[in-house]
Amino acid sequence: MKRLFLYPVLSAALLTASCTDDDSFTTSRSALLTFSADTVSLDTVFSTVPTSTHTFWVYNQGKDGLRLSQVRLQRGNQSGFRVNVDGSYLDNTLGSKVNDLEIRKGDSIRVFVELTSPLNNEDTPQLVEDHLLFSLESGVEQNVCLRAYSWDAQIVSNLKIVSDTTLTSVKPILVRGGITVDSLATLTIKSPAKLFFHDGAGVDVYGSLMVLGQSDDNVVFRGDRTDRMFPYLPYDRVSGQWKGIRIHSSSTSNIVYYADIHSGSYGIQCDSAAYDSLQTRLHVDHSTIHNCKGPGLSAVNSFVNIFNSQITNTLGDCVAVYGGMAQIVYSTLGQFYPFNADCGVALRFTNFSPQGGNVPLYGLTCYNSLITGRADDVVMGEVKDSTLAYDYYFTHSLLRTPAITDSAKLKPFDQVIFEQAKDSVNGKGHFLKVDDENMYYDFRLDSLSTARGRALPMVPEGFTDDRNGRPRGETPDIGCYQTECLKP
Repeated sequence: MKRLFLYPVLSAALLTASCTDDDSFTTSRSALLTFSADTVSLDTVFSTVPTSTHTFWVYNQGKDGLRLSQVRLQRGNQSGFRVNVDGSYLDNTLGSKVNDLEIRKGDSIRVFVELTSPLNNEDTPQLVEDHLLFSLESGVEQNVCLRAYSWDAQIVSNLKIVSDTTLTSVKPILVRGGITVDSLATLTIKSPAKLFFHDGAGVDVYGSLMVLGQSDDNVVFRGDRTDRMFPYLPYDRVSGQWKGIRIHSSSTSNIVYYADIHSGSYGIQCDSAAYDSLQTRLHVDHSTIHNCKGPGLSAVNSFVNIFNSQITNTLGDCVAVYGGMAQIVYSTLGQFYPFNADCGVALRFTNFSPQGGNVPLYGLTCYNSLITGRADDVVMGEVKDSTLAYDYYFTHSLLRTPAITDSAKLKPFDQVIFEQAKDSVNGKGHFLKVDDENMYYDFRLDSLSTARGRALPMVPEGFTDDRNGRPRGETPDIGCYQTECLKP
């Protein structure tokens, strides 16, 4: 019995000796912590709005343990930062500090950082900065810088427009719950307005919407996340961050001029309405619709204009025209959606609705436009009932679709460049940048693009400048962007 008792005693003694050896701590001033980051940057945030959580690691890579007499925020509760160190919250009511932490040799602890910055009463983002101080038992003090740029925002929630209203602000407009425009009202959004929509929020138009930006100050529609999914990827480059703009059946006379609409579930959706050849439902001019989780612009039985505009990278079709009438002039439709290979085409036009009903296509006219993408064929015309109107015409445009050799079928195509898959791979040769890895795209023309200098001048019709307001000159380029003017 005594021997049976002896083994646990000896084991306990050995374990105690081992722990004692492993848990030695040092007060040497040369023994220091290391950090996964010396600065934690939260980028640009909205004042009074809690941020997402950022983290970093604190390592003890020495041969002895280290004791931290205190970890504290240098400015206490003045900056708005909230910190949790290894499960201990630095409570502002208790001095924004935590005492007596240990990090054994070879071990680490994790720190979590959030921020709710106070109003700064300025129109531009202001620097908010604090330091997280780590006081070692040796008397050495180390620190990690916490910083962000805080931007005061005008916050609107479930905004209902019941009479003619103008919305503009030098400060960002943070939209929660969405904006609804009543059937008897017109909402005018003027630059310098920048609208940041919360997840699921969008614009529902039953009346009329007028977006009036400027060439050097576009009205912006985007999601409200200003942080990053990955270090190289801002959420602003990820589709589906907000809902989009929906033009309901009662809505007419909508104008979108110098706007940047991106990263929504869709861009602009025009519901089916009673077709009126004298009434333009939607006029999109000098604008961009980019990176949508659904279609970029879809219109059912509507009269729409797309002038000098870029509509690119959508999981659905970039542009889908279901019946009605559409004019596409000096525009770039590019289907390079990076998140799913099974995406829509750059341009679809039909004489039936997505729900299957008949909607005559009275006319799709396309002038001086660049319509391309990754797939071999990104221009898709579809007809179900050959007795219904199905009229279309393309001129002085570049289309990525198999070349048409049948002379009878060539009648609707005048001075058209049929781009083959071998002519351009992943946009190379057309555009300045198609970078799927970093989700960064620049659809201005490359110097080698076959679209340069091939457009039909349309000065009498009023088409004298490009998407960014740059003069087109005497030898305009196909697409929405003009490079330097070429000599005739």
